[in-house]
Amino acid sequence: MAALLQFRNVDIRYRSNEHGVHSIKDFFTSWKKPFQYKTILHQISFSLEEGRSLGVLGRNGSGKSTLLRAISGIIEPHQGEIICTASMAPVLALGVGLEMELTGFENMRLLLSLYGIKLTPERRDAIQQFSGLDDTTLKQPVKCYSSGMLARLSFSISFSQDCTIYIIDEVMAVGDLGFQQQCVDRIFALKQAGKSIIFVSHAPDEVARICDDAILLEQGRILSFGTAQEICKKYTELF
Repeated sequence: MAALLQFRNVDIRYRSNEHGVHSIKDFFTSWKKPFQYKTILHQISFSLEEGRSLGVLGRNGSGKSTLLRAISGIIEPHQGEIICTASMAPVLALGVGLEMELTGFENMRLLLSLYGIKLTPERRDAIQQFSGLDDTTLKQPVKCYSSGMLARLSFSISFSQDCTIYIIDEVMAVGDLGFQQQCVDRIFALKQAGKSIIFVSHAPDEVARICDDAILLEQGRILSFGTAQEICKKYTELF
């Protein structure tokens, strides 16, 4: 199978202030370097093949969020190479990407337009039906939404896209049980349709159920890579 996404020895670094330099005066009078680079991801290498699903497991602070940002193209590697030959739809938790001052309907139009997709009446109805949000709610600014409502809208817009790779972050951590199962059903439908999936979760049971392969992150490094069953077993044993 062809690799749709490849990470080749990728380092991700953030610039941080570790020497107490808080002003321009401090900057010019300090003999120490005011900024240091902190490496968040170290020598990350993996590939995602067409039609495969890859789980990402790791404790809080292991680098999962940074990895997602790198996969999505939000941040670029300081070292190494990221190669992607397919379209991607990030399905991220807690309304990431939504404009708080816009209504639900306006956010549908805005977010889809960023991917070159027109919000047709049919697509709007499909998003609304999947989200379970009524007309009154979708006509309100999303700053009035609860976290569960934000997740419903964000997931529904992302799932409405026809992409090759779906990046799904903590779908089991938000919303009620009914909506969580609805998302899982959609994931399996995407798998059945031959889509590739990157699934990030704290729940090894869900990774084992949904994914073919998995990586285990710890302190910004890939601790293990293998089948989802193997990695989930190791995660449970270690943590």
